[in-house]
Amino acid sequence: QIQVAESGGGSVQSGGSLSLSCVIHGKIDRTYCMGWFRQFPGKDREEVALVRGASSSDGGTRYADSVKGRFTIARDSAKHTLTLRMNSLKPEDTAIYYCLTDRHGLCQGRPWDRSWGQGTQVTVSS
Repeated sequence: QIQVAESGGGSVQSGGSLSLSCVIHGKIDRTYCMGWFRQFPGKDREEVALVRGASSSDGGTRYADSVKGRFTIARDSAKHTLTLRMNSLKPEDTAIYYCLTDRHGLCQGRPWDRSWGQGTQVTVSS
C-alpha cells in the first residue's frame, strides 16, 4: 500500500516563498508520475505541477499557466520525495495543496492507480 505524506504548508505574505515536501512510502518506481494539485474552497482539485514517469516519451515537467515562472517542482526518485518551491506567492495561491503519485506515467491513471496525501494548507495574505 502506498502512503503519501506532505509537509511545509503555512502562512506567508504576498511576494513571499514557501516550499512543500512530499514523501512516498511504499512500492513505487521511476515510471510513476508525481505531482502537486490544489483545491480552493468549493472548487474541484486542480493541477499545479507534475513530473511525468521516466518511461513516458517526455519524462519532464508540466506547470499550470498560473504558476509558471514562480513554482518549481523537483523529484528525487531514489528517495521517493517530491518538492514544490513556490516563489512570488499571491493571495490567489491560497489553497490546500495535495501531493499525488500515479501509477500511470502521464498522471492519467484511474482512481485506483492514484494515491493522495492528506493535504497541506497554504495561505497568502495581501
